[in-house]
Order: sequence, then C-alpha cells, then structure tokens
Amino acid sequence: MTEPRNSGSHVVEVELAIDQVTIVNPAEATATVRCVLGPVRCGARFDRIRDSAGAIDLELTRILAYHRSVEELDPVHTALVPLRGTGVQLLTSATQRSRWQAIRGTNPPP
Repeated sequence: MTEPRNSGSHVVEVELAIDQVTIVNPAEATATVRCVLGPVRCGARFDRIRDSAGAIDLELTRILAYHRSVEELDPVHTALVPLRGTGVQLLTSATQRSRWQAIRGTNPPP
C-alpha cells in the first residue's frame, strides 16, 4: 500500500477516527479507532484534533486488532489502541448526535 507523503520529506500523515474512548488517567486513554489515513504504525504521534483548536501530544503505544497485537493498522480497519501523552482529556466518544472525532499526526521514521 502506498503511504501518503508530504512533498520533500519522509513525514507521513496519518489519521484515526475515534469511536469510543476511555480515559484511564490524565496522561493515558484507550480508544476504539478506525484508520482513516495511513497505515498507522506503533509509535505514531498525534498533535491535533481535526476541527478543534485543542492541543494534544499523544503517542500510539500498541495496536490490538482482532484480539492480537499488530505493528500497523491499514485504512478502514478498526482496532483498540492505548494513547499516552498530553491532551487525553480532549478526546471524546462518538454519539448518535456527534460524528467521530479524528486525530491527526505522523508515523515514526522508518
């Protein structure tokens, strides 16, 4: 699969849409997500919430897909992921009245 690339750099933009999120503590959350832009790899860093001014700095530390740990998540696939860092309190679960919240960031260098 071809990864989206920013021109002139190795930085790869990624995006996850959050279905459900559980705040574990002020620096950690566990979320059920769908990959919207990727693939997203372990170690990806997320620095913004789409359509929000809230600042985040979250690292994806693990990907659990179909009850097993994997290194990356391809677009349209769903997984359970822990996110650690600042801004977890800004993450929200989807409801019948609200759409899924999307977080954007970059994969770690290859």
